Amino acid sequence: MKEEGILYLIPNVLADNTAQSVISPQVREVVKHTTHYLVENPRSARRYISSLKLDLSIPSLQMETLDKNSTEHQIKELLGPAFKGHDMGIISEAGCPGIADPGALAVASAHANGLRVVPLPGPSSIFLALMASGFNGQSFTFSGYLPIEKKARIEAIKQMEKDSLRNTRTQIFMETPFRNNQLLEDLKNTLHPGTLLCVAKDITGAGEFIRSRTVAEWKKTTVDLHKVPTIFLVYAA
Repeated sequence: MKEEGILYLIPNVLADNTAQSVISPQVREVVKHTTHYLVENPRSARRYISSLKLDLSIPSLQMETLDKNSTEHQIKELLGPAFKGHDMGIISEAGCPGIADPGALAVASAHANGLRVVPLPGPSSIFLALMASGFNGQSFTFSGYLPIEKKARIEAIKQMEKDSLRNTRTQIFMETPFRNNQLLEDLKNTLHPGTLLCVAKDITGAGEFIRSRTVAEWKKTTVDLHKVPTIFLVYAA
């Protein structure tokens, strides 16, 4: 056994039933030889690994929960198998670990404690949306979730538009899926008519929809985003 294991960042699918088309042979090979994992939800992580059809004993995989509430001390303990020579994997609920994901906490701890970290390529809704938007890919900001309270959310939208205009910068953000339609309406009603807005929903899925239009054009468009994972991008420059 090696003196210390490797921490692999293992991408997950963005949409159901897409593993065969979006998960690479490299990822499959790593999963095939990894038995220790840090995950947000052990049940869904086991289901994902099962979908890869690697003929593994899924119940025998060692899975520990890593979420936004995990403390620095807890995370170091969770990395214990790696210090004993076992390779470990981090699996996000969707997309790439460490991007808008608590896996970043474990990655930081791994670096602080001298473990090797290896990111594996895979689908990321944030970067796929940016690629497909036609907006500035040289300067962009991901702001995660906007404020829930309406007044604060409207102010955040205004500030993002100002920053985009001032710095020729793409603004990327998201919302809890059941509030997507409300956010789209706030964007239509707050942004300048000439500002560009990209809506990217169900990326890589059967219902994938990606459109970049001016806000004026979006006001004439009807699209239902309710309960569908969606990335929003604004470009005012």
